[in-house]
Amino acid sequence: MCLHLQKINLLPRTMEFRTKVELPKIQDTIQHSDSLMLWGSCFTENIGKRLIDNKFSCDLNPFGILYNPMSIALAIRQILEDKEYTENDLTARNDEWFSYMHHSSFSAHDKETCLQRINGRLKEARKHLEEADWIIFTWGTSWVYQLTTTRTIVGNCHKMPDKMFIRSRVEAETIYTEYQSLIVEIRKLNPKVRFLFTVSPIRHAKDGMHGNQLSKSTLLLSIDKICKEITGCHYFPSYEIMMDELRDYRFYADDMLHPSSLAINYIWECFSETFFPDATQAIIKEWEKIERGLSHRPFNVQSDAHQRFLREILLKIELLKEKLPYLDVENEIKICQAQLKKSPQY
Repeated sequence: MCLHLQKINLLPRTMEFRTKVELPKIQDTIQHSDSLMLWGSCFTENIGKRLIDNKFSCDLNPFGILYNPMSIALAIRQILEDKEYTENDLTARNDEWFSYMHHSSFSAHDKETCLQRINGRLKEARKHLEEADWIIFTWGTSWVYQLTTTRTIVGNCHKMPDKMFIRSRVEAETIYTEYQSLIVEIRKLNPKVRFLFTVSPIRHAKDGMHGNQLSKSTLLLSIDKICKEITGCHYFPSYEIMMDELRDYRFYADDMLHPSSLAINYIWECFSETFFPDATQAIIKEWEKIERGLSHRPFNVQSDAHQRFLREILLKIELLKEKLPYLDVENEIKICQAQLKKSPQY
């Protein structure tokens, strides 16, 4: 019996088993010489920490975490107006003084301490707003809370009873109108500043999954209009990367709502690819090597080998500082010098 073997033409393996988000092509880049100001949700804290760890100059959330664009806009307007908080702006509960515009980290058992924290931070933020090359917004939700008594938008409800607040979703057109005028006001103070908008990939489950999508869609529509109609405004697709590229639950934390550390790392890589030129990425890699060296824990701190290792790291830091004088590496230099002093040969 004769077997006729049919030749099978194998196609090259070109299939991609995930939906890749196309990253924006942006000419405006972020460099270590730039001053950055970040506002928004807890995802802002994640990206802000990465920037700070990689030696970018950042002012991160001067009011603490704020989730919606209207609370952020109100906070920035208070900085622009040189507002100074007084006792009338605070509320007392259970021997704790707090501001409805601020995170609980500003709260204190006495009003003087609370006011010092708030007003000191406002002065710092004013200086950073004047000097910022980039303002980065991460919006988490389009739902806002207003005090029932005054209809004033708040930044933090501080776990006060629900009856004290009116909760509503802001329309995309309202957000656009607010930021159109806000950007004009910011540019009167700082004409060079550029703006970067992103939507937090963290889902707000308390609104239900449909409600979360409506809220995020509102943010996306308003940002799209801002970036189309106002120059110097850019968008980075954090939300889309999480929803489309990292849709598997292995990329979520235990609560199945927040991105895992792996997901945050990936979004950071996408962010770096989009906004950092080659020279900036080279500095980041150089600093990562130095940081790994600093975190090394030897068996014998006083050994000759470790002391040579420390002197090499110190030299690398000093050379980097000489090349980029705006880098804040004083703390790392002190760490090296302190460990070197432990050696009898120092």
